[in-house]
Amino acid sequence: MLNTIVTGEPTAKPAVLIVHGLFGSARNWGVISKRLSDRGQVLAVDMRNHGQSPWHDTNSYDDMAGDLAEVIEHHGAPMDVVGHSMGGKAAMVLALTRPDLIRRLTVADIAPTAYDHDQRPLIVAMRGVDLTSVETRSDADAQLKDSVPEDGTRAFLLQSLDRKEHRWRLNLDVLDREMDGITGFPDIDASTDTPTLFLSGAESHYVRPEHRDRIKALFPQARFAKIPGAGHWLHADKPREFEAALRTWLDA
Repeated sequence: MLNTIVTGEPTAKPAVLIVHGLFGSARNWGVISKRLSDRGQVLAVDMRNHGQSPWHDTNSYDDMAGDLAEVIEHHGAPMDVVGHSMGGKAAMVLALTRPDLIRRLTVADIAPTAYDHDQRPLIVAMRGVDLTSVETRSDADAQLKDSVPEDGTRAFLLQSLDRKEHRWRLNLDVLDREMDGITGFPDIDASTDTPTLFLSGAESHYVRPEHRDRIKALFPQARFAKIPGAGHWLHADKPREFEAALRTWLDA
C-alpha cells in the first residue's frame, strides 16, 4: 500500500485525500494538510515510485488509480480527493472508474489530455548528480544549477533527495521509461457525475479553453476556477488562496 501521512482526527466530514504530482511527495503538502485538518482528517500519499512508497515496474494511470482505491477502501470511503498534475490525472481516472469512492474531486492545474512537454531532462539532471559527494543540500543544488537554472524547480526536486542514503526517493528508471504515459492520458470511454472542480493557476497554461469540451464530456458536473498570480505549482505559489478555494469547494 502507498505510504500515507495522516493528519487530524476523523469527523462527520469525509476525509480529504491529497495526491501529489510527478517528482513530488506527501511531504510537499504538509502545510496544506495541517491547515485543512481543522475540518477533519487529511491523508497525503506518496505515489508509487515516489517518496517512501513501494517501487514498481509500471507507473500507468490505471495502476495509480488502483493504488488510490486501495488507500480509500482501507481508510474508509468515500473521500474528497485533491490531485495535482500527475496526481490530478490519477484522481480523474479513479473518479471515472470508481466513482463510488469519491464524494468531491479537485483537479489542480491539469486536464485529461496528453501534453507535449517532456520531463525527462529533469531525470537526466538528477542522474547527473554525483550523490557520493553530496553532504548537504547545497552540494546537490550546486551540481543541479547548470542543468536546472530555476531556483524553485531545483528546490522542489531536492525535497526528494535522501542525503543520508545518498539516493533519490524516486524510481528514475521507471519514471523515465513510463514518461510518455505520464504526460498522456488514457482513452476512457466513461463519464462521471462526481462534482469536480478544475482549479488552475491563472499564470499557468496547463488547462486551456480548448480542453473544456473534453473535460465536460468526462465530467459533466465540472466547475472551473483560477487563482490569480499562481502558476502550475499553485499550492506553493498561493497557498492561502489555494486553501481558501478548497475549503469553499469542499464545504459547498
